[in-house]
Amino acid sequence: MSAIDLFEFDKQFNKTIIGTDEAGRGPGAGGVFAAAVCFEKISNSLIQDLSILNDSKKLTPKKRESIFDCILNNTENKIVCIEVEEIEKINILNASLKAMNIACSSIAKDKENSLTLIDGNKLIRNYTYRQQYIIKGDSKSASIAAASVLAKVSRDRYMLKLHEEYPMYNWAKNAGYLTKEHLDAIDKYGLTKYHRTSFLRKHFEKAKQLTLLD
Repeated sequence: MSAIDLFEFDKQFNKTIIGTDEAGRGPGAGGVFAAAVCFEKISNSLIQDLSILNDSKKLTPKKRESIFDCILNNTENKIVCIEVEEIEKINILNASLKAMNIACSSIAKDKENSLTLIDGNKLIRNYTYRQQYIIKGDSKSASIAAASVLAKVSRDRYMLKLHEEYPMYNWAKNAGYLTKEHLDAIDKYGLTKYHRTSFLRKHFEKAKQLTLLD
C-alpha cells in the first residue's frame, strides 16, 4: 500500500486516530518498546515527506531513520520502554500491552471522538479509550506504521548503547535476537542483566542434555 492508502485507511473511521505498535517482543535481550502516534494535521506535503511510510519491518534501517524525525515532529507521540526486570515479572505479552497502554494513554484526549488502533490481535487491557485491533495493521494504517517506525528505531538505538557496554554479544547486529552467534556468546560469557532469562530456559536445558550425553 502507498502512503496515501495508509492515511485513507485511518480516515475511513472518521475519528481522531491513535496508532500503536511495539518493537522487541521476540529478542532474548533488552527491553520492549511501544509507541503511540496521532497525526493531528495531515497535509499533502506531509504525505509526500512520508511517501516511504510502511511497516517498519519492510523498511531498511536507513529508510526508517530517514523518516523518524518527520514522524516525531509532525505528530502527537509517545515512546515507552518496559525493561527486562519487569518483562521477567509480568511476561513479554503483558509488558508489551503495558507499554502500549502507557504510550496511548499519554496522548489520548477525547474519549468520544478518538479511536486507538492496535497492531496485532490483542486489545490493550485496562485501557479506558475506545480501541480496535488491526491484524497486520502496520501495513494498513498510517498511524500504526508510524508508531512501528518510532518503536523500532528507538529500540535499535537503545540496543546500540547496550552493545557498547557488552560488545561480545554483537547486539548492534542481532538487536538481542537469539541468533547462533548470540547463543554462542552466551555460552562463552554468560548472561548479563539485560538478558531475558525466561527466553533462554530451553537453550540451557538443551545444553544440559548435551552435556549429560557427553
